[in-house]
Amino acid sequence: MENRTLGRNGLVSSAIGLGCMGMSDLYGPANEQDGIATIHAALEAGITLLDTGDFYGMGHNEMLIRDALRSANGSNRANALISVKFGAMRDAGGNWVGMDNRPAAVKNFLAYTLRRLGADHIDIYRPARLDPNVPIEETVGAIAEEVKAGRVRHIGLSEVGAETLRRAHAVHPIADLQIEYSLISRGIEKDILPTCRELGIGITAYGVLSRGLISGHWDPSRQLAANDFRSTNPRFSGDNLKHNLSLIDVLRTVAAGKQATPAQVAIAWVLAQGKDIVPLVGARRPERLAESLGALKLTLTAQDLTRIEEAIPAGAAAGDRYAAYAMAHLDSEK
Repeated sequence: MENRTLGRNGLVSSAIGLGCMGMSDLYGPANEQDGIATIHAALEAGITLLDTGDFYGMGHNEMLIRDALRSANGSNRANALISVKFGAMRDAGGNWVGMDNRPAAVKNFLAYTLRRLGADHIDIYRPARLDPNVPIEETVGAIAEEVKAGRVRHIGLSEVGAETLRRAHAVHPIADLQIEYSLISRGIEKDILPTCRELGIGITAYGVLSRGLISGHWDPSRQLAANDFRSTNPRFSGDNLKHNLSLIDVLRTVAAGKQATPAQVAIAWVLAQGKDIVPLVGARRPERLAESLGALKLTLTAQDLTRIEEAIPAGAAAGDRYAAYAMAHLDSEK
């Protein structure tokens, strides 16, 4: 497994990380044993970075990771890096009810996360979204206190813009920005990615397969469960879906010439964008993880990259990457 460095403070991660959200929440029904098996397979393959949020399944995902690590091979478990997002609040029905990034909330959320994970520290701790009512300096300052106390190793951010990055980084070094980045979500390339590189901030890229849309596995007739948030995602509806699925024809062609799959080509494209970028794959079953890991064996030539980017230029996707209410909370889109 190739390693990559996130930030300038020595945080070394596997070149691919595992996003664990779907094992507990938001993508319809999930099997807990499949999730644990997938985490075990990831660790055995050399993946070190496990990404979660305290609101994924309202604590369930953290406890799932705890159980997976407790039952994992000792050496693999010792290498695991856990990245946790906090701040998104939900009610008993699972509805989203706002953000809370106040310093007191930071300390409260972290204490509960450490208890659920059975851990004495978190490797990367980050607010899930910018809280419009709390200056980013206050939130990062509170996490910095936890760094000094040894309960957090590195500070990350999620879905924030260039100005917020600069303000946060002035308070404490930021290791990485977690943000959506894929062939059909390339908004970071204009201002955010250059700012990260100027400041020495890595990227952990989620949505590299656009939630399955460009995986090559999506069936346009698929009926989504009521609790699958993709049912409200504009890119998965009507004519948008038809258009977006047509974009991956070039991925199929390139994949066929390399004895690979479209998903592997899509992940390899993200890997090729820089050594400071770590794609997060959201596999929920070991076989899907194995497919994603195949991207590490692919080499996309300059000709391949040009061919792909000419067929799928920036802005080619139809529809926003979230529903309107969720887009409004993205500092990265302002």
